[in-house]
Amino acid sequence: MLKHRGFPGRLPGTDFQFIIRRANKKGATPLVRRERFRDRKPVDKRADTAFLAALIAHFGDEPFQRGNLDAGRLSWLLGREVVAVGKLDPTDYEQLLRVDMKRAEAGFPELFAAEAPEFDWDDEADWDEDDSDEDGA
Repeated sequence: MLKHRGFPGRLPGTDFQFIIRRANKKGATPLVRRERFRDRKPVDKRADTAFLAALIAHFGDEPFQRGNLDAGRLSWLLGREVVAVGKLDPTDYEQLLRVDMKRAEAGFPELFAAEAPEFDWDDEADWDEDDSDEDGA
């Protein structure tokens, strides 16, 4: 499983995680498209916004491997702002994805505004400081 070095571990000040520490021994958690309803809590919407902002900052519109990106967080954007490159294998850590910038701008216009929201990534401790996994993989 590819670890995305430098990618934020979570939404600052919350328990909304953006990455996982190690591969699941039972296999990757499947990616499933989740519906976003208008009555979602503001903190949930902020987590989606921050995660998409981190994806754009880290990868832009270039393809990237799913790797250690959190399946639950990806699932809120899957099929809309984040699309599969080729046929989607929902349980493959090597699945290539990319941000659809036009759909990202339509769904999250605040990220493309002149005064886009800022996220305090630098104050959070990185989970990826240790290159070794506990299981030795």
